[in-house]
Amino acid sequence: MSLQNKTILVTGASKGIGRALALLLAEKGVNLSLVARSENELLAVKTEVESKGAKAEIFVGSVGDEHFVKETIASTIATFGKIDALVNNAGFGVFKQAADISTAEWDAIYETNVKGTFLFCREAIPHMKAAGEGHIINIASDVAKRVFDGGSLYCSSKYAQDAFSMALRKEVRKDGIKVSVVYSGVVDTYFHSREEGDPYQAKYLTSQNMADTITYILEAPKHVVIDELMIHPMSQEY
Repeated sequence: MSLQNKTILVTGASKGIGRALALLLAEKGVNLSLVARSENELLAVKTEVESKGAKAEIFVGSVGDEHFVKETIASTIATFGKIDALVNNAGFGVFKQAADISTAEWDAIYETNVKGTFLFCREAIPHMKAAGEGHIINIASDVAKRVFDGGSLYCSSKYAQDAFSMALRKEVRKDGIKVSVVYSGVVDTYFHSREEGDPYQAKYLTSQNMADTITYILEAPKHVVIDELMIHPMSQEY
């Protein structure tokens, strides 16, 4: 399915996977709403997107802020007249033993990884229902399916995001809305303690690998939904 002139909102769009996805979608003629916390980084992505001939609006704020989310969706509709797809990519991790996790850290992770996904879905769905179609892609992690020592906070947030996505899929399928979840292994991005491009991460998935995968899901024919997609580098056992 062609993405030409589609309107797609991407959260966590200032760097890493979100930035790579925005640039790839720009090459396909997509109208973009880009969300992140860093204004300077978002402005840089907007410049790159527009250099490829695509249109882009940027929104600076927290995905866990209800007012911000409502304003972002409303402005996207006002500017582009529709929202064809939503990619909930924003997320981060804190990795500690459970006894060492602060309440503030717990709240911050769930605010972004779970509440942010919920808020953007909730606000986008009525517009998709009115159009009779739409596509939501939630970027989870392979840890939505497994756990590890030191991962109680991050893993539980991704389990919650995944459970929400699975239930949502059942709710909105009858309305012509697709819900897809991507479970990735390790990706060479700022997410890890090392910088993107560090030799240690040379065998990880790249942001471009992830952007290609998400775009593949978006381009599936209208009657096809890729409910779940698990992706790993060959160097990582699952």
